[in-house]
Amino acid sequence: MKKIIYSLTLISSLAFAQNVKVTSNYGSENQDIQDLINFENIFFDKLNFQSENLKGKTYKIALEEFKKGKLVKTSVLFDGSEADIFKIDKDKLSLKFAFKLSDGKLKTFVIGKTISGQGFYSKKFYSKLHNEEDDYALKNFLGSKEDISLDINKKNAIFAIITPTIHEDGTGSYCEVAQSDIAPEKLGEKFKIPHYFLVSIKFN
Repeated sequence: MKKIIYSLTLISSLAFAQNVKVTSNYGSENQDIQDLINFENIFFDKLNFQSENLKGKTYKIALEEFKKGKLVKTSVLFDGSEADIFKIDKDKLSLKFAFKLSDGKLKTFVIGKTISGQGFYSKKFYSKLHNEEDDYALKNFLGSKEDISLDINKKNAIFAIITPTIHEDGTGSYCEVAQSDIAPEKLGEKFKIPHYFLVSIKFN
């Protein structure tokens, strides 16, 4: 019996070790700059990933577009496997994400650092919006939590660019969607959102 308990404990510990802790630093500490960012429909978020299991891995960031609850397009925003300089050499990884909603388009941009500490920028990616740009909002999946855990062995959604779910009385809510327990790829179907985007990361 003791051997069984020990084995289960060991398996549980190994499973936990595969988790990546994620924290967020949203927006700007300068309130005037943040006000301007809000006015221009710009969303800026820095995600910090931490785990011993990150060392030696690469990562791919993708933008997924959903219409009427169905995945219709996947675009690669950044693929770190293209060169060894993008491999993670520490137990921490910080990435900055910039999104802008204007002129009927979503512009997406990723900023990070190479092994040598030099900054790099992804290409700017443009996606057509099907609603007014003011209808969309960016939400990460931390909500009110200080941090969350991601499974390093799976693709994980880290942002949703969504329109609100509309209630019968005409009111709408963004947080109700992003902070639900519904799988990100099922948000459109559950909350009757006709068009939205997910940004995902996969470690390899």
